[in-house]
Amino acid sequence: MVPFEALKMARERALDLVEISPNANPPVCKIQDYGKFLYEKDKSDRAARKKQKIIVIKEVKFSVNVDEHDYVTKKNQAVRFLGEGDKVKASLRFKGRQMAHRDLGYKIINRLIMDVGEAGVVEFMPRMEGTTLHAIIAPAKKAEPVVVPKPKPVASTAAPVAAEPVAAS
Repeated sequence: MVPFEALKMARERALDLVEISPNANPPVCKIQDYGKFLYEKDKSDRAARKKQKIIVIKEVKFSVNVDEHDYVTKKNQAVRFLGEGDKVKASLRFKGRQMAHRDLGYKIINRLIMDVGEAGVVEFMPRMEGTTLHAIIAPAKKAEPVVVPKPKPVASTAAPVAAEPVAAS
């Protein structure tokens, strides 16, 4: 329809001509109340924002000489954060002469990445920024669980059934 005619029809009905999708060829318009259109659009935008998951980056800090129990505790924290859908930033700060032994820091961060395993995916491999070693781990995509049907139990206590003789014709 010609835009002039559409505007004329909208004014006759005391409504507005609202452009729905301007990028379409030809552009799509609707005759309706513009205030109602804005209200419905705002309402759908609010509903979409409610369903959004805001991803937060949680940090787990290590040191070069971390004890085994402390490492396990922080690894479990990282796995819990990933399970909740948050990203984990593993950081390790080198102090003083520890900078001479960067390989120890890389071993700790790489061990964390290996221990997290299926729960997370490495987003940024370990890298140095000043005196701090960082790695970011994102939660793994959750695969839908595969439902395996249970096999039917075979009754072994029942007496065997004898086959009836078949007459040959």
